[in-house]
Amino acid sequence: MSENIEKKWQKKWADAKLFESNPDEREKLFITVAFPYPSGAMHIGHGRTYTVPDVYARFKRMEGYNVLFPMAWHVTGAPVIGIADRIQRKDPWTLDLYERVHGVPKETLPKLEDPEYIVKYFSTEYHEVMEEMGYSIDWRREFRTIDPTYKKFIEWQITTLYEKGLVQKGEHPVKYCPNCDNPVGDHDLLEGEGVGVNELTLLKFPIGDKILVTATLRPETIVGATNIWLNPDVEYVLVDAEGENWVITKEAHYNLSNQIKDLNIIEEINPNDLIGKMATNPFTGDELPIFPASFVSASYGSGVVFSEPADAPADYIALQDLKKNDELIAKYNLKGIIENVEPIPVCTLKGYGEIPAADIIERLGITDQNDEKLHEATNELYKQQHSKGKIIDSIPGFGGMKVRFAREELKEKLIADNMATIMYDFAERPVVCRCGNNCVVKIMDDQWFMKYGNEDWTEKTLKVLEGETIIPKELKSNFEYYINWLDDWACSRKVGLGTRLPWDNQWLIEPLTDSTIYMSYYSIAKYLRDMNPDDLNKAFFDKVLLDKDSGDITVPAEKVKEIQDEFNYWYPLDWRLSAKDLVGNHLSFLMFTHSAIYPEAKWPKGTVVFGMGLLEGNKMSSSKGNVILLKDAINDYTADVVRLFLMASAEPWQDFDWREKEVLGTKRRLEWFREFAARVEEIKGSKLDLSNIEDVELTRTIDLWMISQLNEHIKKSTEALEVFQTRQALQDALFLLKKDVDHYLYRVKHIIDDKDPAVIYVLSTVLEAWIRLLAPFTPHTSEELWSAYGGEGFVSEASWPEADESLISAEIEKSEGLVENIIKDIAHIKQMVGDEIEKVHIYLAPDWKWELYKIADEVGKPDIGQIMGRAIGAKIYDDKKEIAMVAKKIGKEITKTRYIGKINEEEILNDALDYIKEECGNEVIIHTDDSYDPQNKARNAMPYKPAIFME
Repeated sequence: MSENIEKKWQKKWADAKLFESNPDEREKLFITVAFPYPSGAMHIGHGRTYTVPDVYARFKRMEGYNVLFPMAWHVTGAPVIGIADRIQRKDPWTLDLYERVHGVPKETLPKLEDPEYIVKYFSTEYHEVMEEMGYSIDWRREFRTIDPTYKKFIEWQITTLYEKGLVQKGEHPVKYCPNCDNPVGDHDLLEGEGVGVNELTLLKFPIGDKILVTATLRPETIVGATNIWLNPDVEYVLVDAEGENWVITKEAHYNLSNQIKDLNIIEEINPNDLIGKMATNPFTGDELPIFPASFVSASYGSGVVFSEPADAPADYIALQDLKKNDELIAKYNLKGIIENVEPIPVCTLKGYGEIPAADIIERLGITDQNDEKLHEATNELYKQQHSKGKIIDSIPGFGGMKVRFAREELKEKLIADNMATIMYDFAERPVVCRCGNNCVVKIMDDQWFMKYGNEDWTEKTLKVLEGETIIPKELKSNFEYYINWLDDWACSRKVGLGTRLPWDNQWLIEPLTDSTIYMSYYSIAKYLRDMNPDDLNKAFFDKVLLDKDSGDITVPAEKVKEIQDEFNYWYPLDWRLSAKDLVGNHLSFLMFTHSAIYPEAKWPKGTVVFGMGLLEGNKMSSSKGNVILLKDAINDYTADVVRLFLMASAEPWQDFDWREKEVLGTKRRLEWFREFAARVEEIKGSKLDLSNIEDVELTRTIDLWMISQLNEHIKKSTEALEVFQTRQALQDALFLLKKDVDHYLYRVKHIIDDKDPAVIYVLSTVLEAWIRLLAPFTPHTSEELWSAYGGEGFVSEASWPEADESLISAEIEKSEGLVENIIKDIAHIKQMVGDEIEKVHIYLAPDWKWELYKIADEVGKPDIGQIMGRAIGAKIYDDKKEIAMVAKKIGKEITKTRYIGKINEEEILNDALDYIKEECGNEVIIHTDDSYDPQNKARNAMPYKPAIFME
């Protein structure tokens, strides 16, 4: 289908204002998807994200709902500031990325030096591409998060939370970009999205007038420390830490200086001068040797590691490797020292010996410290010891204590006795800001925080979760974990676009905080976009959104009432859709903020979580250039092909993989569908009128079968779409239905040119329902076919096809299966026999075998004894030996064959006899008894599986 046809229908929809949603008497459905941050062009990953809600919105409209599907642009924050700065600096990588990957014309690039131009340029492009995709969006509700009227809404939201004591100033570690001088969230990052911040204990090991500070997640294992590790190939420095002389790496200083004030470098330290010397364990007083280790990271923690080989697989294997390395032993004069270093037991764990690290290394077959399985070993052992491990009884004060409790207790003691302090670091690296700079963990002491750790607030938010439908349902436990785990969240920053804190104007509200209840704004945005922002005070929003009188309102009372009624009609939100990487922040924050601001009746009702996108098997990344722009995909394949592929390739919560070969296959299927519509008209021999299909009474099994299959596919597709299973819905709505139509056309090929009324009726009925069935997925194609073949109005407004369950017949389905299986069996036997065949004899099962089958179905399991007992008691047949033989056969078949009761096999096969003869090329004779049975084949006949003899 040409691009012109897609443009044609997009214009017709817009002219008819088809998707402008206003309150009326119908049941409403309000669906939103996370609004995009338009700092670059829209790619096929975005295409999947925004097509899912559009398919659902179109489906529910056809079911009769009044659907609101709005869209807006999230431009708050620092990312565009960093992009503009890099373009201004003529950064080659950024210029290449925006010209080559994002498709910005060379002459336009200089304009991107203005961050507001970036958001205007790309949000305009997003809007255009969304229209090209045929999204059924109510564009009257479009806004950008820097619009003055939206800022007034955010001021109301944050002030409401502040007055409830849920926004407070305090000290907390945050992800931070020193270059931007700003806390950063996941949306601000080029790399490191979703990376957590770990609290590490810095343990102080004195060595003369210096202190080696080692960072660890497991301070309880200090009692098992055997040595200190330093990396001889990285830079170390001596720093003044409040009067103590710490030895750490240069990179660690960069991170730690954002957490500890006045952490000044005194001098550089050569690690080789320390290796071979002794440091003191502050807790036990033991002397510990300092050994070289290449595995020690310069950037993680302090760059100094204490070794506890009994419970740390990396330490254990590194110690074994060093003992075998004569060159290093000689270089650092370690002979006489290294031989005496052995693991010291600390933890007991069921299923492990005295040295758990040694056990897991042996079990996983790890050979050296470069083995990739070492990380797996560490994670597995640490996890098990945390949940089930205990400190060995011989350790004073902590013996017998569970590991997780000992850790906290010992950490507090070490800190109280000045043997340790706390630091924070990323769980993984790198974490890179969009400005291109490496991020650090910074302790902010004048930062505003959302108090997500507030216990009462958490309990209330868990009630929101309890009342929601989560898809997929197994993610509900993930939400529960994050809601319980969330603590203070830095909600303000100094740099970027956005809304300023009303009570502390130096701070801007960060992006994830200003995007928690904006769904409320959608419901009333069509009114607010043209209003004076000064009229939108707190009293206005209190009245409209909470029906609360709190002050003077300058907006006329009748207008306030109209806006309030609109909000109350659409709210609460029915469905929220977003990506799985936002479960731990945005999607949880949404529940928190709704619980704090709105009464229970306005809490969200459902959340759908998306998987990620792959391109030819690799993760999509705009920054790495591994994307296909959505506008390019539309130009290459058409919007409907793109939509169809994205919806058919995976369920929304699964990762999907864009593969060109498969996209081309999808294109061919859609072309087949258009050709099928033309063929139906050709078979009819006159103009199709899908609004006025002439009714025909069906008597042939194959015609009834096709109508049965159609209704079965409608039923299954509808059930799948109700729970957002777009892939499953398309399996029935397109692929399996196509297979059945192909079969039907083949079955009636001998009468297809005869203008057979039943065939014309069946094909017309299938086509009429099929166009409607595919309308949410391929709206342009469906509109064109609907219009071309006599459908009334827009198919987008037509009713969704309803399955007529009275026309779904298991008996008819089984009947057609019987015919097809007979043909396959005949072909298979002929292939094996290889001789010239003249006649094919088909023997049908006698009544007593059907009765035996029924008994077996009632028994419900292949219990031959019980089946035999009931059959003999019912006197279904005289020959007990043969009953036993057939019962064994049925016992094997009953689990594989769906029993639906007796079918009239004689009538079914006689009805299809011409077709069977044509397929086999032989005379076919159907027998209901064994009066002619020269090779005693009739005894093999079973229900649903007649016996065959050839001669």
